[in-house]
Amino acid sequence: MINSATFVVFITLFVIFIAIGLLGKRFRKGDLSKLEEWSLGGRNMGTILVWFLVGADLFTAYTFIAVPSGMFAKGALFYFAVPYVSITFAIAMLTMPRLWRYSKKRGYITAADFIKDKFNSRSLAIIIAITGIVAELPYIALQVVGIQAVLTSMLLGVANVTLISEIAIVLAFAALAAFTFIAGLRGVTLTAIFKDALIFITVITIILAVTLSIGGFGNAFNHVPTFVTLPKQFSTAYISLFLMSAFALYLYPHAINGSLSAKDDKKLRRSQALLPIYALGLAFIVLFGVLVYAVPHAMSLLSSFPASSRGVLVVPTLIASTMPGWFVGFAFLGIFIGGLVPAALMAIAVANLLTRNIIKEFKPKLGAKLETTTTKWFAVLFEFIALGFVFVVPATYAIQLQLLGGIIILQTLPAVFIALFTNKLNKYALGVGWLVGIVSGIYLVELVNKFGLLSSSLMSSPLGLIFIGATALLLNLIIVLVWSAISPGKASKAFITATKGI
Repeated sequence: MINSATFVVFITLFVIFIAIGLLGKRFRKGDLSKLEEWSLGGRNMGTILVWFLVGADLFTAYTFIAVPSGMFAKGALFYFAVPYVSITFAIAMLTMPRLWRYSKKRGYITAADFIKDKFNSRSLAIIIAITGIVAELPYIALQVVGIQAVLTSMLLGVANVTLISEIAIVLAFAALAAFTFIAGLRGVTLTAIFKDALIFITVITIILAVTLSIGGFGNAFNHVPTFVTLPKQFSTAYISLFLMSAFALYLYPHAINGSLSAKDDKKLRRSQALLPIYALGLAFIVLFGVLVYAVPHAMSLLSSFPASSRGVLVVPTLIASTMPGWFVGFAFLGIFIGGLVPAALMAIAVANLLTRNIIKEFKPKLGAKLETTTTKWFAVLFEFIALGFVFVVPATYAIQLQLLGGIIILQTLPAVFIALFTNKLNKYALGVGWLVGIVSGIYLVELVNKFGLLSSSLMSSPLGLIFIGATALLLNLIIVLVWSAISPGKASKAFITATKGI
């Protein structure tokens, strides 16, 4: 059972976290009745601020819990997260500064704004907006799964643990909703700095302290019962998972939202050049799933839980079994708010899409102030929808739905990424390619899982097991590129004229 020092440190730091979020309203003051100021911080974030903000999407509560959990249960396949994070920044370096320049010139808030303007197509913009929202919602919900794992470990042995943890999560999200509504991206940015400071200290401390106490990584690997090298049949799966995950990350609305908040494209590029530092941190986090095997007390605690739920408790149990109470509170708060900060950014991003690219298409006379207010309320609503989603739907289903999230968001790649570099894509080809990619991806996932519970996103191929998202995207790309080669499209004249030279 966790001691009182853990609770004191946890609660104290959480109060500081909320205060920082609320004070964000005063950070680099701007007119928060304007959507650009509230949701993009006035496009005024410098290199380090964007680094922390975008990096907050990597060190989420779910990442902190799920990746070591996968390593603990399945072995080397889950190390794909490390190369994926490493190469996704190269993709971002090519795409995000260019999107930023278009966005600054034309006043875009979302990727769907860019698509509507470039192709002069409301329908295509709405399709991309809906896709972003659908793919993002399970992602927000999964942050709650990570938060629940922390509370389960912290409240172990306390009566009515389920009820208390649910009340705690609701109160935490209420506080999150308050500072999101009041301070917008400014509050999210400041809390991201606080969150990442806690997590970096936690990762470095755990790696050094636990590794030294158990006699090194060699001893830890000697205790691992599962494979620590990748079986040959999973090599294609490994490659396709990290490549497709790398392409997917900056298609998610929250990653685009964070990128567009940069003060200029050079500062954005510099922040992306620094982001591989997070990949180093993630490489150590993955190894938590190995270290725990060499800590008898942690393994004993894990064995008291059903096998199906042990994975998500690996990191909290490792921390609680090896560190003093006060540091456990420090580390647990880092993971806890590691779910809240990304959830806030994700909620802002999907609220932008709903208000600006769907509602406003049917209510074009929606004034600027009302548009911002509506977006604020939708951001709050999305936070609580994600929270309710986890309470109503078992966590396992939330995880399974996320398998579809990556496949779905990948189908926006031609319209978002490729369209940044050519004016010859046919907008009808983009729509049909998107449809084929979505339908084939969902069908193949269902087929692989025999139209039952989703537990896998890998399918057989002549090359071996492969991520279904890669197959669906390939079909999408064939349609878009072949059709556009035969019948090239044209960007709108207004777009071409305004963005000449970019």
